[in-house]
Amino acid sequence: MISVKPIILCVDDEPANLALLQAVLVPQGYEAIIANNGAEALRIIGKQHVDLILLDIIMPDVDGFTICRNIKKDERFQQIPVIMITVLSSKENRIKGIEAGAEDFISKPFDHEEVLARIKMLLKMKDLANDLKTAYTNINSLTTFGKATIENFDPLSFDFSAQINAIVPRLIRNTSDEIDKPQIVLVGTSDQNNNWTWHQYENVFNEPDTAMVDSNSSFSTIFNLPEKGKSQTVFLNHEDIQKSQLQKFVNALVSFNITVSDAVCYLSRDICILALNYGRDVSTYDAALLDGLVLNILFLKSLSSQMREVENAFEYTVYALARASEVNDYDTGNHILRVGEYSALLARNLKMSDEFIRTIRVQSTLHDVGKICIPPNILKKPEKLTPNEIIEMKEHTLYGAKIIGNHPKLKMGKAIALTHHERYDGTGYPHGLKGGGIPMEGMIVNIVDQYDAMRDVRIYKPAFDHATTYKIITEGDGRTMPRHFDPQVLKAFKESASQLEDLHEEMKK
Repeated sequence: MISVKPIILCVDDEPANLALLQAVLVPQGYEAIIANNGAEALRIIGKQHVDLILLDIIMPDVDGFTICRNIKKDERFQQIPVIMITVLSSKENRIKGIEAGAEDFISKPFDHEEVLARIKMLLKMKDLANDLKTAYTNINSLTTFGKATIENFDPLSFDFSAQINAIVPRLIRNTSDEIDKPQIVLVGTSDQNNNWTWHQYENVFNEPDTAMVDSNSSFSTIFNLPEKGKSQTVFLNHEDIQKSQLQKFVNALVSFNITVSDAVCYLSRDICILALNYGRDVSTYDAALLDGLVLNILFLKSLSSQMREVENAFEYTVYALARASEVNDYDTGNHILRVGEYSALLARNLKMSDEFIRTIRVQSTLHDVGKICIPPNILKKPEKLTPNEIIEMKEHTLYGAKIIGNHPKLKMGKAIALTHHERYDGTGYPHGLKGGGIPMEGMIVNIVDQYDAMRDVRIYKPAFDHATTYKIITEGDGRTMPRHFDPQVLKAFKESASQLEDLHEEMKK
C-alpha cells in the first residue's frame, strides 16, 4: 500500500500559533502546511489536496466564518473537515461556526491531546464518507455497465474473454490519486483441459494496457484453489500477505516486475481475478465488490452456455425434420445444408442482422419439408409431370407451412416453406405474391434453391456446371428469368457467385 501522510492546513495570522500546531502535528505523522490569512488558505485549497483544516476565526482580512462558508459551498471541498480553533468560546460563536459548516470547535488555549484526538476522529469520519462515496460511484458505474451489458446480451454470441476485457479496465486506477482502485489486475482463466492463461491489466500513460503474463499454468499450481464448483474471495493487506496462501504467488510475481503491497482476490478453478496495489488498506467492501462483479460475469457465461445447448438441440431437431423431407425425394445429398450456407452468405451480403443470418442458415433447410406429404411416385417420376401432378407437387409449399405450424421460434422457417417458389414478378406459387409482398427470406431461398438444384444431378436432368447455372439465373433460359428474382437479391447473388461455387465444391455429397 502507498503510505500517504494526511495533509492538514493550519490557518492563523499569528506565526507562533502556526509553529505550535506544526510542532504538535508533524511528530504524529501529519503533513502540516500553513496559511497566514484567509485568501492564502483558499488559494492553497484550490491548488492541492487537503485532508483537514485547522482554522482560526479572528483574522484581519477575512474572518474564519467567511472562509468556512466559502469552503463548504464549493462541491469540490465540502468533504474537508474544518476545526475552528479560537479564543471565542461563547455559545453564539459556536452556533455561528456550526452554521458556517464547521465540524468542530476548540477553544484556545487548546490541549494537544484533545486536538490530536479530534483530528483523528474527523479524519476517520472523512475516510468513511469517502469510502461511501467511492462505493456509490463504483456501484453506479458497474450498474450502468451491467445494464448496458444485459440490454445488449446475446447468449448465442456471448464472448467471455471480451466481457472480461471490457469490464476489468473499469476497475483499474486511471490516475495516481485514485487510491480506491487497484493499480494492477491479474486474470487467470482455465480451459476444459485445465490449462491456464494469465493476463495483466494496467493503466499505462492513461490508456488501458493488457499483456499475457503466464501461459504455462505455473501460477495456478501455486494456489490452493477451492474444489470444482466453489469459489473463495479474500482480501489481504501488506502485513497479511506473507502469512497467507498468496505468499508463493507474490514471490513468483517478482520475476515479472510486479511487487504486491495488498490484494483482493477471487479464486476458483475456472477463473481467478486478483486486484493488486490499492492506495489504501483493502477491506470486506472491496472483496464484496469484486465478488459481485465476477459472479455477474459468470452468470452471463452460464446462461449463454445453457442457451447454446438449447439452441444446438433446436437446430438438431430442425435438421432432423429437414432430412425427413428427403426420404421419398430424389437423392439430394447435402442439398439442404448447402441451401442453408448459401442463404447465410447472401443474407450477409445484403447486410442483414446477425440474428437474421443465424436463423436463415438453420431454418432455410426446412424449405421442402412439405414434400413429406407428396407421393413418392410423383417425386421420383423421371418423365414430365401431368398437369394434375404439377398441381399436387406445388402443394408442398402449403403442406410445409402446415407441418411447421405457428411457433414463433419457427416463424422464418414457415415463411420460407410457404414462399420459396414465389417470383418477384408475381408468376410464382402458391399465392402469386409479387415484389415486396414476398418476405426477404423467401426471395433469398428462391434463388439459392434454384442454383443448387441446377448444380445437382436430378432424376430428370444432369448436373450443370457453375458457369451454366450462373448464366441461366442472370440472363434467363425461358423457364428461369432474371425478373423472377428480387433485384437486390439477384445483385447479391452475382456478387457472391464465386463464393457460392466454392461452397458447392466444399459441400458436395
